[in-house]
Amino acid sequence: MFDVLMYLFETYIHADVDTMVDQEELADELTQAGFHKEEILKALAWLERLAELQEAEEPPTWARSAPDSFRIYTPEELYKIDAEGRGFLLFLEQVKVLNADTREIVIDRVMELDSPVIELDDLKWVVLMVLFNVPGSESAYHQLEELIFEQPEGAVH
Repeated sequence: MFDVLMYLFETYIHADVDTMVDQEELADELTQAGFHKEEILKALAWLERLAELQEAEEPPTWARSAPDSFRIYTPEELYKIDAEGRGFLLFLEQVKVLNADTREIVIDRVMELDSPVIELDDLKWVVLMVLFNVPGSESAYHQLEELIFEQPEGAVH
């Protein structure tokens, strides 16, 4: 499923292609690209849930936290998001790329992925997808893009 999400994000969303595509056409295109129907349906459902979260008047109650709250991960989350990933999420909060609400949406979307453990690079893409789809997060999205994609110039000491 994650491969389908990546393909969709890179092909349609991140590339600024017109995203108003018929779902059946999209499923056919993804099938022609070599993805399995089951994975396509899971990915489309994942994106649909993300869109529902985006369109809500306010974040769901499970995504609302006090700005100074401390996040305690469930055993399932601890297993799926390793220490490096949790550290990355904390770092993003500290540099104001994520807030408590967007952090919770990221964790929710990660937990819906069908892989048992998520790698740091995949987590970065999930954060990008969430920030791209959350209104008002454009600045945070661009800041994360710079953090991820910009290579430092000169010698690293």
